[in-house]
Amino acid sequence: MREKLPSTIYYQDPLNDEFSTMEIKTPHIGGDYKYLRGGFIGGFLHVLYFRIIAKPLAFFYLKGKFHHKIIGKEKLKPYKKKAYFLYGNHTQIIGDALIPAFIEHPQSIHVIVHPNNTKIPGIGPAIPYLGGLPLPSDMAATRNFMNAIDRLAKGNKHIVIYPEAHLWPYYTGIRPFKDASFGYPVKYKTPVFCFTNTYHKRRNDKKVQIITYVDGPFFAPEGTSIGEAKKYLRDQAYNAMCQRAKNSDKEMIKYIEKGKEE
Repeated sequence: MREKLPSTIYYQDPLNDEFSTMEIKTPHIGGDYKYLRGGFIGGFLHVLYFRIIAKPLAFFYLKGKFHHKIIGKEKLKPYKKKAYFLYGNHTQIIGDALIPAFIEHPQSIHVIVHPNNTKIPGIGPAIPYLGGLPLPSDMAATRNFMNAIDRLAKGNKHIVIYPEAHLWPYYTGIRPFKDASFGYPVKYKTPVFCFTNTYHKRRNDKKVQIITYVDGPFFAPEGTSIGEAKKYLRDQAYNAMCQRAKNSDKEMIKYIEKGKEE
């Protein structure tokens, strides 16, 4: 099925505007939602959904549709047995759920996702076994969410975050995201890495290649306050992503700020 893309999108608020094409009523993630599914059944379903079904399909999707390539993955290798947080730009409806799995291959990952992902037909029920951590909707769920992050960080797992929060399909810039999510690596004293998906021309002008660049590690400086450390890590990731985004040479959708139309 061919993806239908607008040629131009007009935005007003780069921090909060959302341009996802998914028409799903946002579900309530409450205190009864179980984030980490362990045990024999949980382990079996993880292998089934993630390794046997999802990863092969993801490989053919990313290679076939985007000729996907990763540059800089070797920077993660010295930290593969340690906890870290990995931040990326949010520009693909399906690809953003798949690309981290190949950045981290062969290890498993956990990705903080929008609650809407739990309602995607055919995928939603498998989200916990694919490593998805939907954002909580109330205080009870928030406690469970934070407990899950705590267990993962202390268990030397890798957690992926999209700090821009809102989806802008095929956007070739980096939006000015906040530093709130960088409180996790400050709290757990872990390194920060970032990845930037860039868009490139192919021989067929209607198609695009995605090249993903990995940068880091970044560490919070010693002796700084929590606020200063969060801002430092945010700025390191943001600046690296902005620099990498300059490599894009293909604009699938033109984004224009309202009031600044030509």
